Amino acid sequence: MKALVTGGAGFIGSHLIRFWLREDPDISVVNLDKLTYAGDLARLLEIKNHPRYQFVKGDVCNRSDVEKALVGCSAVIHLAAETHVDRSLLDAKAFFDTNLYGTYILLETARKKGIKKFLTVSTDEVYGSREKGFFKETDALDPSSPYSVSKTAADLLTLSYARTHGLHAMVTRGSNTFGPYQYPEKVIPLFVARALSDEPLPLYGDGRQVRNWLFAEDHCRGILRAFDKGKSGQAYNISSATSLENSDLTRQILKILGKPESLIQKVKDRPGHDRRYAIDSAKLRKLGWKEKCPFDESLRETVLWYRENEDWWRRIKEKNPDFKDYYAKAYAARV
Repeated sequence: MKALVTGGAGFIGSHLIRFWLREDPDISVVNLDKLTYAGDLARLLEIKNHPRYQFVKGDVCNRSDVEKALVGCSAVIHLAAETHVDRSLLDAKAFFDTNLYGTYILLETARKKGIKKFLTVSTDEVYGSREKGFFKETDALDPSSPYSVSKTAADLLTLSYARTHGLHAMVTRGSNTFGPYQYPEKVIPLFVARALSDEPLPLYGDGRQVRNWLFAEDHCRGILRAFDKGKSGQAYNISSATSLENSDLTRQILKILGKPESLIQKVKDRPGHDRRYAIDSAKLRKLGWKEKCPFDESLRETVLWYRENEDWWRRIKEKNPDFKDYYAKAYAARV
């Protein structure tokens, strides 16, 4: 089978492509990526010349780019997205352009070309916050940020194509994902980078927001299990057994690096900051998925990877001159 993966130069997309090619000798992958600030082909150097891999530079919002990338493909796994909540608070336009309109272009093109299977990768943030218990796929969606609203719209649009057009379409909703090669604006690589430079770690509010943490490889297994075994028109949650308050995660990162907790700096909370994300992945587990990567080992592996690959994330910062200005804007009103 030949499949199109959108956003394959991104964090989760690159992990998915490498994992899929390694695990399935019958799959060929076309990677369609616009190479925005968060896209980096260095994540894929090890498979650059793989006989079952092809890279196409293009935009999911451009119909001709999508048509070109879909030639010979029978399936789509759609990961291309703007994903950082803080950026959506500063300027939401790109989020609705890519996350909603781009999904529409992909779905419409896939429908017309007779694509046999389509999966949109989404987030647990579409459910919003929950004080107790766990969200199931049948619960109402209640997004809080422009980012999560854009992803919610893309989710519903994907599922609507299953119901109205008969496209075999599904959605996965993953919890907070971590691992090597994550863009250094995300909390784990950001805090590692700042700690290594003995800079303050900006912890929002009281630091007691709860997040579920899923290692990238386990997330990829979940996506592919839903892709292989999932039913059309259905959503599947992907979560781990590990939930932590942000303050506890921060202290664990500092402990691994041998850095003092005095580096933690409380900053004004983010507007509309969800208190607790919690999703139930029993539906996917019934299809045979389970996490295989213990959290403590995976976090240590990840933190040490950023320490040992400092040249990668420093190059990312240097390549994107707006990185420093962006964080100045994002945090200035909250310190």
